Amino acid sequence: MQNACARARSTNTSASNTLWDRVRILWGPPGVGKTTLANIIARRLDVPFFTLSATAAGVKEVRETLDRAAKSKFFSTQSPLLFIDEIHRFSKSQQDSLLNAVETGVVTLIGATTENPSFEVIRPLLSRMQVYVLQPLGKDDLLALLHRALTEDEYLKDRNIEIKEHEALLRYSGGDARKLLGLLDLVTSADPDAAQLPVTNELVTSLLASSPSAAAYDKQGEMHYDIISAFIKSIRGSDPDAALYWLARMIEGGEKPEFIARRLVISAAEDIGLANPNALLLANAAFDAVHKVGWPEGRIPLAEATVYLATSPKSNSAYMGINRAIELVKQTGPQPVPLPLRNAPTQLMAELGYHDGYLYPHDYPGNFVRQDYLPEELRGTRLWEPGGSAAEQKAAQRQNELWK
Repeated sequence: MQNACARARSTNTSASNTLWDRVRILWGPPGVGKTTLANIIARRLDVPFFTLSATAAGVKEVRETLDRAAKSKFFSTQSPLLFIDEIHRFSKSQQDSLLNAVETGVVTLIGATTENPSFEVIRPLLSRMQVYVLQPLGKDDLLALLHRALTEDEYLKDRNIEIKEHEALLRYSGGDARKLLGLLDLVTSADPDAAQLPVTNELVTSLLASSPSAAAYDKQGEMHYDIISAFIKSIRGSDPDAALYWLARMIEGGEKPEFIARRLVISAAEDIGLANPNALLLANAAFDAVHKVGWPEGRIPLAEATVYLATSPKSNSAYMGINRAIELVKQTGPQPVPLPLRNAPTQLMAELGYHDGYLYPHDYPGNFVRQDYLPEELRGTRLWEPGGSAAEQKAAQRQNELWK
């Protein structure tokens, strides 16, 4: 359990230590001991302990619990402890109802959440919190838990159970202590009358109906964003093996193939860009192919596009160029379109000089003639800076030759 708490971080360094003592968030995946830690803290502090589950409690239950906590404080010099499981499921009004009690010291609040509190906890409450990030349990922690269950559980210790192989148990548990104990119960219940039960990887796998990655992947949770981030960063970093691994994690986790395909199209434009314009064509073709062939065959064009993008030369010059252009527009405001660049569909517009002075490039050698296309105040501004790829250098050389 010592390894579970990786780091503690306050979300408001200007808050007083007294206020920090009143609000804590335990953030981590299921089964790492968030509820257990809260119970340990309550016992060590020896204060009244109240619990609420955000899945079952409404505003009424919160207020009733706070009233009982306030009354119990008369018999203690320390604030009672209120533990809220799955605090991320509380609505804004429910979280608002906690704010005054926290600020006035009616309770010391400990919340447990599997979701990123930056997104799920209201800002006034988050600014008063100290956040502890809990990591999935490691191999040694899980093996110690297995040993303790087999030697101390009233039922298991009397059975002759031998863990001959533990890799499948650990892999399917995904760092979740509750899931590990559930798997152990499933395995030991498969043949309750056996005089001897050797636990092997084959036995564990045969008893499980679902894949481990599906159980460890939440399409609506933070892991959804973490894995797609790892996927895109692997493509950007030109690592096809890592990109395929993260693609497989999403496929096995039941991610929507359209979501993956859409991100491939974005990556092709943002990260490969003009260094290999064909990447965007292939990514878009993969998007179309997924719609046409369906699943599971759709994984093949997704894999093809993934490897192609990961192994392509990279350039973000177009991405950076449009960002500079947007920033320039914000800084300079709407500049008037030069008269030569305007159309003159009416006689009045023609009389006002619209289109006058425009030089049609196709009337000139090489289909090019030098003229100004930017607003007068912005002439000479460079927004696109070519990258170092061969394709972009060739395009830049042509531009330089034209504009000499």
